Amino acid sequence: MPRCVHDLPRPAVGAVLGAAVGDALGAPFEFGPPGAYRARFPDGIGELCGGGGWEPGEATDDTQMAVLVGESLLERGGLDPQDLFSRFRRWAAADPKDIGLQTERVLLGPEPWDRAAARDFRREGRAAGNGSLMRASTSAVHFAPAGRAATMDAARRIAALTHGDPAAWEGTALLHELVRVALLGGDPLAALPEALAEVAPAQRERWAAVLAPDWSPVDATEFNGAVWPCLASAVWALRTTRGFVDALTAAVDLGGDTDTVAAVTGTLAGAVHGAGEIPSSWTDSLHVPLPGFGGRVLRADELRSLATALASRSPALPAP
Repeated sequence: MPRCVHDLPRPAVGAVLGAAVGDALGAPFEFGPPGAYRARFPDGIGELCGGGGWEPGEATDDTQMAVLVGESLLERGGLDPQDLFSRFRRWAAADPKDIGLQTERVLLGPEPWDRAAARDFRREGRAAGNGSLMRASTSAVHFAPAGRAATMDAARRIAALTHGDPAAWEGTALLHELVRVALLGGDPLAALPEALAEVAPAQRERWAAVLAPDWSPVDATEFNGAVWPCLASAVWALRTTRGFVDALTAAVDLGGDTDTVAAVTGTLAGAVHGAGEIPSSWTDSLHVPLPGFGGRVLRADELRSLATALASRSPALPAP
């Protein structure tokens, strides 16, 4: 049954908390081979085990940036791109444990907020990493009540702060829209054709190909750190499993950029299946350090509160 907007805080917690636990679950397996997760946990639900420089339950830059997005939206009363870029830059300057190379160049370079990503794209010729997807849980939750056009527009604007390639903008817009559908009680997989119709024409064919029902990760033509296979793998994990834990297990077991693929999968699966399906053993140790922000460390309850506040406030967009 479809939900009304007043019911959004409950599934919204699933999306935000799901992204964070996916991030922390996948982090120790990043850049590892396929099958490593099930090899370590063959008997059922795994754990936030830590490793690779991460403490058990420690979230990475994926969730750190998502928190910064959410707090900017709340404190500024809507989308304030300059404020958001300033928060990103402050975080990047504090030497976080992990930060994407492209994101680091954009945030720590000399260019102002409204030109940094575009100029980096012109210089480097590529900017279609999955870094704008990984932080989208909080903004997807916040803009869901505003409708399809508004949530997809907000996604593009936030993505463009660090990613100059329109492919990243459209991928993030698609994720926003799929989360919106799920939060309202719909089927995001069934909504894909309508969502794809809103993608910029130059990007639509490629996105339709990787989000097709018969696509699987073996069909990927890039490493899953790229925006196309990352979102496609998350959609595949949702499509081929029946619950939150199974979706996250499938995502991490793909190997490669496991923290981000699992974070995006957790965003979708959390919105679909709800926070009640997230094991307490995954949330008990979850913690999100925020470099550059006074030593703050958020726990699961603070993420729940953040998600509830984001879903409860009326979103506001700046004038184009």
